[in-house]
Amino acid sequence: MDRSVEIICIGNELLIGKTLNTNAQWLAKRITIAGLDVKRITIAGDNVSEISKIIKEALQRRPIFVITTGGLGPTFDDKTLQGIAGALNCPLQIHKEALKMIEKKYRQYMEEGVVRKKIELTSPRIKMATLPKGASPLPNPIGTAPGVLLKHSNVTIIALPGVPPEMEAIFENSGVPLLKEISGKATFYEISISVTGIMESDIAPIIDKTMQNNPYVYIKSHPHGGEGIPHLELHFSTTAQNSNMAKKHVSRAFLQAKELIQAKGGKIKPTKPDNRT
Repeated sequence: MDRSVEIICIGNELLIGKTLNTNAQWLAKRITIAGLDVKRITIAGDNVSEISKIIKEALQRRPIFVITTGGLGPTFDDKTLQGIAGALNCPLQIHKEALKMIEKKYRQYMEEGVVRKKIELTSPRIKMATLPKGASPLPNPIGTAPGVLLKHSNVTIIALPGVPPEMEAIFENSGVPLLKEISGKATFYEISISVTGIMESDIAPIIDKTMQNNPYVYIKSHPHGGEGIPHLELHFSTTAQNSNMAKKHVSRAFLQAKELIQAKGGKIKPTKPDNRT
């Protein structure tokens, strides 16, 4: 079964280096732990035609999910939903349920004393409830703009706000259950070890051999200090149908790599605890 996911992060602030793209890192880790595979992460500026183009390209690759972050707010540069509508060649329309969510949120702000007077539903605020035709809103427990869910052919599009706490809350509450419907009991499992006393160029054939013998396990080397200072981290990871199988695959690969490394005079030790689902 195809388990591929694409992430599209939207915002000029990402392209000019003003903002670190922590959303992509957080989502990639969360999606991987949920048992799916992130195949691509793309950044787009606040430009409708560029957003539409990138979404069209993603849809052509037919991933299970396309997840966007950023561009759902009330300001002029929040253009993600326009971009999605353009990519799907569908109109934007005010969604009654989304509008009710926004009205409820503003009433909550008044009750909590965040604002002191009634907030009018101005055009910028109604903009947050203007969704592509066929889309549905996802509750935002922290902020105002709802997330958006839309299905196109066999691809599910999830649009999330760019503010990290809002993005994370919507994804955990509404996104993860959708992912788990696809991945079922699939489990991601990883371990890392520290290797000293052997250069990366010498460990390269060991990695190749181990991966050939363990095709379900991916091994990545991360040097710490350069080729002349033999100290690196080896990261073993896999996704399997259940936790026992995942641990078995990684353990087998680790034991083989360990034997080959030690035969070359290298020393190893764990760098962090085994991961979980």
